Amino acid sequence: MSMRGKIISKEYQRMVFVRDDKGGEYVCYAKDLKNKDHVSASEKEQCLDTSLVLGPNW
Repeated sequence: MSMRGKIISKEYQRMVFVRDDKGGEYVCYAKDLKNKDHVSASEKEQCLDTSLVLGPNW
């Protein structure tokens, strides 16, 4: 088995999917958020907007 899969899996487990006030979904490291259910405007800088990856119609 490749070590790469273990590393990616470990990193994925540290991430959470959260929404902002407008309903947009973001992927963030849990350690970067104060609230694990919501992302603030300042915290978005450390996160990835899922609509940029999946597109608006996913």
